[in-house]
Order: sequence, then C-alpha cells, then structure tokens
Amino acid sequence: MSIPYTTDLHQIAPDTYAYLQGNPATGYSNAGLVLSGDEALLVDTLYTLGQTRQMLDTIAKALPAADIRFVVNTHSDGDHWWGNQLVGDATIISSTVAAREMRHHGTEILAPVLSEGADPRLQAILSPFDFSGITPTYPTIAFNGELELTVGTRTVRLLEVGPAHTVGDVLIHVPDAKVLYAGDIMVFGGHGVVHTGPIDNFIHACDVILGLDVDTVVPGHGPVGGKAEVARVRDYLERVRDHATATHKEGKTALESAREFDFSEFADFYGAERVILNIGAVYREINADGTPGPGQLLHQMVDLADEVKAGS
Repeated sequence: MSIPYTTDLHQIAPDTYAYLQGNPATGYSNAGLVLSGDEALLVDTLYTLGQTRQMLDTIAKALPAADIRFVVNTHSDGDHWWGNQLVGDATIISSTVAAREMRHHGTEILAPVLSEGADPRLQAILSPFDFSGITPTYPTIAFNGELELTVGTRTVRLLEVGPAHTVGDVLIHVPDAKVLYAGDIMVFGGHGVVHTGPIDNFIHACDVILGLDVDTVVPGHGPVGGKAEVARVRDYLERVRDHATATHKEGKTALESAREFDFSEFADFYGAERVILNIGAVYREINADGTPGPGQLLHQMVDLADEVKAGS
C-alpha cells in the first residue's frame, strides 16, 4: 500500500490511520489514530495548538463518531505533546521517564532560541510556528516496560524502548492491523536525531521493530514505510556510530567528523546537517562528561547547513 505524503488523515489498515503533515522540516510531526466502534486512541498531539486543532478537525470531519478516549505520547519532544490540552478529557499515557521529562520540556525550553540576540538561523527554523496559548498538559498514566490497552475490542501494545532518541521513547504496536507507530525512533527519508542515546539502544529499538509482526510503520517524521525503511535507519545509525567512534579515536572534533561523514548511501536523506547531532551524541557517550553540549552542536549544525548551501 502506497500512502501519499500529504497533510491529511490517511487510512493505513482497517480502522487504523496516520495523520501526516506532509513536510519533513523540524516541527512537522506525524500522529496516528486507532479506532474500534466509536472508541479511539490518538498517538501524539502536535507542536502547536493550531496544528493540533487542524488535525482534530480533520479527524472529526472524516470520522465524526470517533471519541478519543486515550492519547499516547511517544516521547517528551514538544512536537509530540504540546497540543495535549485540546484532548485533555482523554486518558493521556506515556512512559514514566517521558512523563517526568515533560515537566522540564514545556515551551520555556525555546527561550534561548527565541530571545533577542539569539542565532537568527535557529530562530528561522521556529519562525513558522505560533506557540501562544500552550498550557502543558501531562500524562495521567505512566508505565515502565510494557502496557497493554483495550480500545473497543482491539488490543494495543505500548513498548518502552528508551533511552534512545529521548530518555523515554515508546512504540505503539497494533497487532491485528500489523501497524506500528514509532514516534521519533523512526524518521524516514531523513536524518533522525539521537538526542539522548546511547546509540546502541537506538539500534536495539530498530531490532525490536524488525522483530515484530508488522507491515506498516508510521514514523515520527516523514512518509509511511515498512521494515525496509526501518532496516535503512538501522544501517544509518550503525554507520554514524562506527564513523564517530573512529574519528573520536583520531582526536577529531565532532564538527570535523561531520564534515568527513560519507553520505553516499544516504544522499537522498534530507537534513544532512543533523548528522553532527548524532556524531555529538556518540562523542558525549565516549567522553562521559556531557561534552559536546547540545547548544554548541546546534550552532555547528546551522554552520554545516550554510556550508552545504554554499557548496551546492
């Protein structure tokens, strides 16, 4: 089944949907909907109230009887939960670690980027978004390891695989539809980001997905795919790990390492400059002292983006 990468609610299996925003840029995440009778589970809300309202309006128009009883937030990045207040009557669920992290990941984390004097290149990334009116609305149920939910007559499995992308990543497996919602453990067609790691945990999360009986995988960003796309993400992560480990041993900086990364197998991936965030995560793991810090890497990321533009 080929699912167009357009902003809409797309059916990917019987009573099972992906809401895509049709844009691979930062802040345009995917979501999902699992329906049984009039009872529904929503996978993730979106970055802003405007985006989330558009999604909920689209769902209401396509499926007017759908009653969102559950919301599962896949992790603590704002583009996957800052719209929670618009579904605040539902039971909101995340991993215990993600729920704890959310309390430190409200819109205040954007202040260093949005404040006067901040790097205008980073500000430009956030300029399309209106973050006004957001009231952090946290999970009401948190779990460790695995949790099984009953949505109408359907079983939905929640599998904790973090720390990987973030400290508390969760996969949502819908066995009867052979569908998996991966959050940002999967970014298809682009460079996903290892915010937390360790990177071997991230690779293991890929193996978990590859070991499940699923045909369709909805990534946190990018078009809907399947196991072939998951395997390619795994290959990319292994390549980053091995390259970063080697350049660290050679005494090179993360920036030098990123400039030397061989993109040939991943030339079609968008966001090449993000590789420095992933190399930096490997370096932090080896250094075990918090360096290089995320702020430094973000500035170097936009430097790399400028270099790519200048060379194109």
